[in-house]
Amino acid sequence: MVTDASGSGSSGGGSGGGSSSGGSGDGDRDRDGSKRAAPGGRPGTGPTTKTRGDAAEALALHWLQARGLTLVQRNYRVAHGPRARGGEIDLILRERDGTLVFVEVRARGSRNQGGAAASITPTKQRSIVLAARHFLMRLPVVPPCRFDVLAIDGEQVQWLRGAFDAG
Repeated sequence: MVTDASGSGSSGGGSGGGSSSGGSGDGDRDRDGSKRAAPGGRPGTGPTTKTRGDAAEALALHWLQARGLTLVQRNYRVAHGPRARGGEIDLILRERDGTLVFVEVRARGSRNQGGAAASITPTKQRSIVLAARHFLMRLPVVPPCRFDVLAIDGEQVQWLRGAFDAG
């Protein structure tokens, strides 16, 4: 099920196939008998958080491009100081009308604990706005802008347009 911020939904063709988590059979072991690492993970574990995040961002990018947005930049990062993290924007895209869209991608396996969209705290919003302001300083003319969230809860994708503002 795919929904947008208006709450309307449509059935989407899923990403196809799930992943199989490693069992304890001989196929999961190296020649010396040690446990083999799962793709993108440590031995005996599943994919890392970074691997899952990269996959969610790739899905989000494909999903948004299929709806007419074009990619401007991925993973735009800015530092707040020599040792302080500033902010990161997962995806920067452009709407057909020229609006610049800063997208935060959040993925959760299920809606437990409030789901993906609920995990974007005011602190996270401020760091995204900081990075967006930094990005906009490079442009000769500032276009209309919007902050969106693409929340992925299991197989459900929810696009929250204008999820928060820079104020």
